[in-house]
Amino acid sequence: MTLHAILLPVFVQVALTFGLLFLMGHRRLGVVRSRGVRREDVIMGQKNWPASAQWASNAFSNQFELPVLFFALVPLAIITRKADLLFVVLSWAFVLARIVQAAAYVTSNAIPVRFTAFLVGALALLAMWIGFAIAILSLPLPA
Repeated sequence: MTLHAILLPVFVQVALTFGLLFLMGHRRLGVVRSRGVRREDVIMGQKNWPASAQWASNAFSNQFELPVLFFALVPLAIITRKADLLFVVLSWAFVLARIVQAAAYVTSNAIPVRFTAFLVGALALLAMWIGFAIAILSLPLPA
């Protein structure tokens, strides 16, 4: 696979993370400007934001959980030259599932949609790690 094909899903995942950061900031700033929240209620990280602002915050925070394993795997697969077509397809499945999960989180917050998207992404990532492990462990040991 080409480096471009391998890294494009990574760039989309990074764009999703920044998009959620800006959405969270926009929603929080709107609430602060409209005086919908008191400074004392949120200054220490309390989750006293209105639902839409908290949903954006939660969706943003989620990008630093399971995607960490994705961001760890991609460079390993590149360095070891184990990123094949299946790896790229599974990368896209993971990233698209993250997009669906985030979209559900910041709109309707529909738990069945969020959970299904999370599960699809988690299984795609698990398959990527298993495939990578098999590819690495099946190499002959140096003499």
